Amino acid sequence: MFALLAVCATPLIASYFTYYVIKPQSRTNYGALIDPRAFPIPRLDTTTLDGKPITLDAYKGKWIMLHVDEAACQDACKKKLYDMRQLRLAQGKDMDRVERVWLITDKKPLETILMREYDGTHMLRANPELVKAWLPVEAGTAVKDHIYMIDPLGNLMMRFPKDADPNKIKKDIVRLLKASRIG
Repeated sequence: MFALLAVCATPLIASYFTYYVIKPQSRTNYGALIDPRAFPIPRLDTTTLDGKPITLDAYKGKWIMLHVDEAACQDACKKKLYDMRQLRLAQGKDMDRVERVWLITDKKPLETILMREYDGTHMLRANPELVKAWLPVEAGTAVKDHIYMIDPLGNLMMRFPKDADPNKIKKDIVRLLKASRIG
């Protein structure tokens, strides 16, 4: 009788022990989750390249992949823009749920080749001080080192690390789109 009781109780005791004592430390997301309530989209004084005022709220209802850099886009910037384009395409039938936005933090002109190569990326000029005050960064990095995700409700919710692996970002985006019923 005691043997039967021990066999039945062992899984229950083991589950409580692992849940309350061992506490697994692994996580499934690659990007750093950010408390969305702490970082709603502020007014960034954004304009289109031709000077028309626009806000990031114009893209509410869709997931936004956000990159921030100067108009003189160097190799690291071009790699992020390329990765963002490819990550959106990799979503297949869900690619229409994701928008790409590049916030340009200066008034210098963009190369025409760059605009053509990344056609479909919304290129907006923004006030650099407001952008830096809004976006959190990892220690030892700058805002332009990261790709950010904004949810369809307009809240900043994820930051990918400097020199991020596109395959791991893709897995995070797939999970987000699968779990989200909005956007």
